[in-house]
Amino acid sequence: MNYTIKQVDKFKYIEEGEGEPLILLHGLFGALSNFGDLISYFKNHNKVVVPLLPLLDMDLLHTSVGGLQKFVHKFIEYQDYQNVHLLGNSLGGHVAILNVLKQPERIKSLILTGSSGLFENGMGDTYPKRGDYDYIKKKTELTFYDPKIASKELVDEVYEIVNNRLKAIKIIALAKSAIRNNLGEDINQIKQPTLLIWGNNDTITPPFVGREFHRLIPNSELHFIDKCGHAPMMEVPDEFNRILHKFLTKLNEPAAVA
Repeated sequence: MNYTIKQVDKFKYIEEGEGEPLILLHGLFGALSNFGDLISYFKNHNKVVVPLLPLLDMDLLHTSVGGLQKFVHKFIEYQDYQNVHLLGNSLGGHVAILNVLKQPERIKSLILTGSSGLFENGMGDTYPKRGDYDYIKKKTELTFYDPKIASKELVDEVYEIVNNRLKAIKIIALAKSAIRNNLGEDINQIKQPTLLIWGNNDTITPPFVGREFHRLIPNSELHFIDKCGHAPMMEVPDEFNRILHKFLTKLNEPAAVA
């Protein structure tokens, strides 16, 4: 994926295409590469923006879901984006929800896929088992229905993070912050049209989590994808893009006059 990483002030990001901003927020072990297929498809329809979330660069005091939400909000304000379609996977979904709840005025729609915020299975009690490559490989493979999606490059990235003591501490701090920051009592306040895309074989935020989001968010629609785990935009990009494109197109259709 060869996109230019831009930098303004303290923000690093990719920005491709023109139109209404589609901002993509990755998860705890996520990276820009998670969104390769999504960027190449939607840059023909939207201004696709992927900020690099400072998961491991914030001081420990601000290493939390709330700290990330403030970062994303400041980025959106700094860039003066309007009519934003905010998409988040896993922890990125959690950050997106908080943005909509706290600063809804610039957000036109919300897209969640395998989002935390209600319930998630972590890496397990023994996490992070530093130094055990096979353990990290198996845990990374659990993200997907097809374990082959967990390339050596992806496993190496996760392994490098958990073997750095300070990075591992920050990852644990973020994971604990996500669990503490349960949004079950707040998300019925979301007014924006919301699209939920869930893998039927997601073991981290299982299908019942998608159903619960759908039940609690008033103006939401839910789509399940078979043979798909926790990162549908990576595992089944064509199906994911089709569902998202239909949703965004429908939002921009003029309302039918009765």
